[in-house]
Amino acid sequence: MSYNEAETPDELGEQNEGDAAVDSELDIPLSPEAVEEQEAEDGLTHDLGDIQAELSTLNDRHLRLAAEFTNYRRRAETELSEAWARGQADLLRNFLDGLDDLQRVGAWRPESATVEVLVEGVDLVERKFRQALELAGVEVLEPVGEKFDPNVMEAMVTVPTDSPEQDHTVQDVFQKGYFFKGHLVRPARVTVFKHE
Repeated sequence: MSYNEAETPDELGEQNEGDAAVDSELDIPLSPEAVEEQEAEDGLTHDLGDIQAELSTLNDRHLRLAAEFTNYRRRAETELSEAWARGQADLLRNFLDGLDDLQRVGAWRPESATVEVLVEGVDLVERKFRQALELAGVEVLEPVGEKFDPNVMEAMVTVPTDSPEQDHTVQDVFQKGYFFKGHLVRPARVTVFKHE
């Protein structure tokens, strides 16, 4: 083909500025609205691809975070369980001395032990157990002379009194109550004065 026989822009498949857009499948010129619609569709297709890529990235990040949280939760549960076991072992260790002393008291022979020595040995064991309880954070409730509180006490018996000031006051403690770090472990079992 010579220079004089130049191909037309349609023959070259090119468009000059100002030429109308052509549908490549049917070689029909597109209207400006159709061109605008095609460009919008191409833009939406591109945006959809971007959104799908971002969704995939976010999904991967979510899965990684979920796995990290599961691992963290397992680690925390293991550490809590180990800490609980160490705490129980420490508590038990504090009671072992008292238990050893109690076994020694039980091993005394009647012919070599006096009543005073046995009482002294039992008192020593009780002191060691009280110390172990205090180290563990246990508080003893001995409410003799206090007003009766049904939240922390159980009235086992009522004792009549002529004094109105003694009404609903604890006369005696059958069994001591205990708190552990502010929580009631066992209520005190008491006798209570009742004014008639």
